[in-house]
Amino acid sequence: MPSDFKPLLGVGPGAYEIRIHVLGEWRVIYVAKFASSVYVLHAFWKKTQKTRKEDIDIARRRYQDIKEKP
Repeated sequence: MPSDFKPLLGVGPGAYEIRIHVLGEWRVIYVAKFASSVYVLHAFWKKTQKTRKEDIDIARRRYQDIKEKP
């Protein structure tokens, strides 16, 4: 596991947010619970203390797209 992360249960089971503190605050939301791959659901520059709902929604939609693939 990364050294600075948190689970994002609102996105889906097994989804995590990695926190990157280089030239600002960056976040990468990913899921690695599927046997075939690690999926990066969303990456963004964080400008405020709270994660925007739009960023969570993007990751949630992409997570659902992965689950629906055969």
